[in-house]
Amino acid sequence: MRILLLSDIHGNLPALIAIDRFFADTPFDVICNCGDSTVYAPFPNETLQWLQDRTAYSIRGNTDDKVITLLQGGTFKKPHNEEKRIMYRSTVETLNDQSKEYLLSLKDSQRLHLSNFTIGLFHGSPDHPRELLFADTPNSRFQELSLLTDCRIVITGHSHSPYHKNIHGTHFINPGSAGRMFDGNPAASCATLTLSQQDVQVDLHRIAYSVEEVVTALHQQHLPEIYTEMFRQGRKLN
Repeated sequence: MRILLLSDIHGNLPALIAIDRFFADTPFDVICNCGDSTVYAPFPNETLQWLQDRTAYSIRGNTDDKVITLLQGGTFKKPHNEEKRIMYRSTVETLNDQSKEYLLSLKDSQRLHLSNFTIGLFHGSPDHPRELLFADTPNSRFQELSLLTDCRIVITGHSHSPYHKNIHGTHFINPGSAGRMFDGNPAASCATLTLSQQDVQVDLHRIAYSVEEVVTALHQQHLPEIYTEMFRQGRKLN
């Protein structure tokens, strides 16, 4: 079984199109997405439709949670930065009814049984949806987390930090951010997971996409200029 692992797409449809093209000759049986599908790149409807069209197993992340809060008439204290708050408001104003319904249906974690493996989807970690786990997080923390779940494969996002760690038989995988990397390389990040009997194979990928399509759409929607530089540089600047 071949599985495409995604997280932190952040409304970046051109990145998803590039991923589609990259794997065009090797289709997937399943797609798993660990949340933060909306906000920052200006294609929320198209991104959510892409996930629905492929019947992806998808959960929500912290940016999705804030969008849902606004959809339900609430407010939030963070982020304080007005440039960031504009991006949330813009997403809410852009969402169509189908996208709203889909977003509201998502849970904050999901448990799957695929090819004799139990797989957990979490945005942050099995301990907390906003825990930040990085490639250089001590293995001792991953060992602690392995005791909190019986999932043999744990897929997370949130940190935008791609890694694969096998900690005493529990595989922890973060595919990185498909739509908004922070390491100075704007290329989309994703992972492939291949399962066969008791074997687990993980490959991490970086895939170039048309950043200027995102920049053009940001300009057309009169969104803060700083985001054009963030997408071009592949860095977080605010």
